Amino acid sequence: MGTKNIIENICGLDPGLYRTGYGIVRADGSGGVKIVDAGVIETNKSAELPERLNQIYDELIGLFNEQKIDYVAVESLYSHYKHPRTAILMGHARGVILLSTQKYNIPLVDFSATQIKKSLTGNGRASKLQIQRAVISRLGLHKVNRDIPSDVTDALAIAICCYEHKRGILA
Repeated sequence: MGTKNIIENICGLDPGLYRTGYGIVRADGSGGVKIVDAGVIETNKSAELPERLNQIYDELIGLFNEQKIDYVAVESLYSHYKHPRTAILMGHARGVILLSTQKYNIPLVDFSATQIKKSLTGNGRASKLQIQRAVISRLGLHKVNRDIPSDVTDALAIAICCYEHKRGILA
């Protein structure tokens, strides 16, 4: 068996025009991951679309300058027929993510929501609450504030999914 590459930092991004969650994880050396950084990029709700997109871009560039990122992982664009506007807004933020990773030459990987949920819970139809609990458990965040925003836990879930995919755990 060949040696697997060690993945340093994976940044999961949960794109949104109002709030983009980010979570950076690193291999912990024992087959798991530990959290490096996490948070939310919030845009000014009263600003015009171009200004908001620029806010997201500037924050991402700042994050990429602070942390060495080996991979960026993002959820694939999905549109529910009852909420097409949500997909359009998410698409704008996702486009900024694609641009910023290209500028920094960071490999981008995307996963469907089903893949992400299945990698954390074993169930591709897991609820948001189940994902939050799985992320908290997996990263040992029991002792921190349990009111972690879903944007952050979703981003961390995406990063963990990427880690497992890159290690060959996911098919």
